[in-house]
Amino acid sequence: MPAISFEFFPPKTDEQRTQLDRAAQALKAYAPDYVSVTFGAGGSTLSYTGDTVARLHRTHGLEVAPHLSCMGGTRAEIAELLDGYRAAGYRRIVALRGDLPSGMASPGDFRYAAELVAFIRERTGDHFHIEVAAYPETHPQAEDALRDLQHFKAKVDAGANGAITQYFFNPDAYFRFVDDVRRLGVGVPIVPGIMPITNFSQLKRFSDACGAEIPRWIAKRMQAHGDDAEAIRALGAEVVAQLCRRLLEGGAPGLHFYTLNRARATRAVLAQLH
Repeated sequence: MPAISFEFFPPKTDEQRTQLDRAAQALKAYAPDYVSVTFGAGGSTLSYTGDTVARLHRTHGLEVAPHLSCMGGTRAEIAELLDGYRAAGYRRIVALRGDLPSGMASPGDFRYAAELVAFIRERTGDHFHIEVAAYPETHPQAEDALRDLQHFKAKVDAGANGAITQYFFNPDAYFRFVDDVRRLGVGVPIVPGIMPITNFSQLKRFSDACGAEIPRWIAKRMQAHGDDAEAIRALGAEVVAQLCRRLLEGGAPGLHFYTLNRARATRAVLAQLH
């Protein structure tokens, strides 16, 4: 069975915490390699990531990978987070550039994820398995596709062990990206990020923001179902399971699911895969 991992975000209310617990408990049944927790940037939300990581580790017994972002963190703050994560026994980190939170004047001490990866290695040696981000359809802010590949290589050269991609729905984009970075001499595993489809208008909003292309045939089929949430969920599970099959058959080393702190859509995809 290929490696499976799940991504959660830090809840901020009691209701969101209950929802996270339900999702984590349901998805734990799939024996994930690890679960990752996104980074709350900008002041007080820094602590949300640590609290959520501890909750998933202690309460649910899951192997956890906190996200660390360049944005809004000084060297001292990031060093403190790393020391705390190491002391807690965590062995994985997802290192990202991140987006500058709205209202923040400056990005912090690191401008690029490659600098953050180098700092983690300098501070903690080989303690952490470091994952970085990859963009099969090119980072939305990249100057061009070649420069984007070179930035990715720089992160691996700085000490990353593997990568998780932005979600996508065109498997050829993933295979092309992997071929391109292999030609540049990058050998680390590149795990496709998978976004289950539950709500098409929400997915369209996310995709416009992050530069992920929704193929026209998927959009048109979704639109045909109008407001029929059940039909959209069923079509979404079928489309995403088909994508996962193609990826695994083509040699993808695993699947990383963006759960949005809900289990239902991810389970529907996994049910079709099993």
